[in-house]
Amino acid sequence: MYIDIDHSLCMGAGQCALTAPSVFTQDDDGFSALIPGREDGGGDPMVREAARACPVGAITLSGAGS
Repeated sequence: MYIDIDHSLCMGAGQCALTAPSVFTQDDDGFSALIPGREDGGGDPMVREAARACPVGAITLSGAGS
């Protein structure tokens, strides 16, 4: 799976980091970021829910199992 965060849309709500904290975090400015080494989702089943939870749709998933 490939995770893409559209940083031009992200408003820093933090729903991704709350939903899938093993994959998402927030950068120093409060915007969504991927934890290094977890760019493929790391098999976390909550990644899909984190993408759905984003209030502005800044997270898209593509590739196998997306």
